[in-house]
Amino acid sequence: MNASIQRVNLQRLILALAALSALVMLGNAVWASYQVQRQQLLEKSLEANRVYAHSLAQSTQHFVLNAQQQLAVGAERLSRNAAQPAAHDDEVERVKLQTAFNSVISVNAQGVVVGTSPALPELQGKALTSAANRQALQQRVPMVSDPFVAHTGNLVVTLSHPVFNADGDYAGYITASIHLRDPNVLHSLLGTHPYDDGSYLYVVSRDGTVLYHPDPDRVGQAATRNAAVEALSQGRAGALHSRNSHGVPMLAGFAPVPAAGWGIVAQRPTDAAVAPMGSLTATVLRNAAPLGLLTLLLIWLCSRRIASPLQELARHAQDQDVGTAITQVKAVNSWYHEAAQLKQAVLVSFRNLNERIGLLDKAALTDPLTQLLNRRGLERALSALNASGVPFGVITLDVDHFKDVNDQHGHDTGDQVLAGIAQCMRANARPQDVLCRLGGEEFLALLPEVSADAALQVAERLRSVIEAQAFPTVGHITISAGVSHYPETQGDADLVIRQADKALYRAKHGGRNRAVLYRRRSQRRENPS
Repeated sequence: MNASIQRVNLQRLILALAALSALVMLGNAVWASYQVQRQQLLEKSLEANRVYAHSLAQSTQHFVLNAQQQLAVGAERLSRNAAQPAAHDDEVERVKLQTAFNSVISVNAQGVVVGTSPALPELQGKALTSAANRQALQQRVPMVSDPFVAHTGNLVVTLSHPVFNADGDYAGYITASIHLRDPNVLHSLLGTHPYDDGSYLYVVSRDGTVLYHPDPDRVGQAATRNAAVEALSQGRAGALHSRNSHGVPMLAGFAPVPAAGWGIVAQRPTDAAVAPMGSLTATVLRNAAPLGLLTLLLIWLCSRRIASPLQELARHAQDQDVGTAITQVKAVNSWYHEAAQLKQAVLVSFRNLNERIGLLDKAALTDPLTQLLNRRGLERALSALNASGVPFGVITLDVDHFKDVNDQHGHDTGDQVLAGIAQCMRANARPQDVLCRLGGEEFLALLPEVSADAALQVAERLRSVIEAQAFPTVGHITISAGVSHYPETQGDADLVIRQADKALYRAKHGGRNRAVLYRRRSQRRENPS
């Protein structure tokens, strides 16, 4: 494992990170280019289908309007000859020839067929019973029917126009049929989609029935309620992403045919639209490869240059001879800011190494009995607080009548009492507070960033806790405490402990078991038990 760690040096890490960054940026650029080009292809295909569907819808609209005009002319001609049976056959034949419908029929006011083209003997003289027939007889207006199965068994949609005689009385209607499952005028109008890649067209009626589809089995079925069909049902035109009846993602353009209540959808498979992306991406990679390789070469050269001073610093930092290491570190060419800072930090570390070892020696700073700081630790903490300039409170405390504890119960018991008091101090202190044993039964606490009054409250709380605690063998004991504050009671951090000692002296001579805050004679304050 150590050998593995040694092989991964700083230069390799920098090179790997830089190379990875370059590859990620290159990959991101290729991916962004791919996404942009793909989106452009999709938008272009959507727009092409929208325009195509709109063009076909306009052609179909013109056809329907022209057919309705031809039927209107036929109805006008029949109104003058409604009583002549032969006139009906002649007129429906004329309309059929001019409109290219599959069949044209003339129906009288009772719904009976009086003329057909082509000749349909099975219908001649028969009363029609379809919903389209009833609707035409009732509404007596030009109309386009929904798909239905005619008497002949054909699935049809019809365009009809009412006929009124010379006196203005309703005389029936003339209707033209499109046989949806036979070759019809929609095939001539719409043809096939120009892309032979799975793209196709279809037409839906106002009730969602498929009127035209390249798959004959789909004609007459309900259209899939996809987003395009939903939009057409609301009379909207546009283009969007959709799915066909097989769940294939499609790019659909759609437009309504208002005159007939139909909708035309032109759609192309999404995969077909983005098929050119493979060759486009390959072209981008081929063009980017030379620059990418050149970039990697430059990264390798720069990484060596950057890593060189850091590698030298790392190697010299391991030298056991501090003097030799300092000389070698000084010779390192730290040509950029971070390397220069690191070089300076290494030099400072070497110069202060022995001092740091001494400062970090816990045994030299800690009282072995209570595990609190000793006088040396206090001096270090006080120096740090003095250098930082933050205000702090000082509490000196002394065990009342501690000599009696030692005399009556022995020094071991006395030591247990001292350790118990240290534990009480820790339990009632903050992490940043400095707790010390100065020797014998005398303790001290430094409380950073508290006021003098707050320090007095801490001392009083500690006094109350110790007074209430029963110590093994000894029972209850009391303490006296003196409190001072920097800078409230003393502006010199080195003298503030003397003030705390004076306050402790006043507490002792004031009856013990109390905490006293050092103040001038006119401002003295005590907290007796």
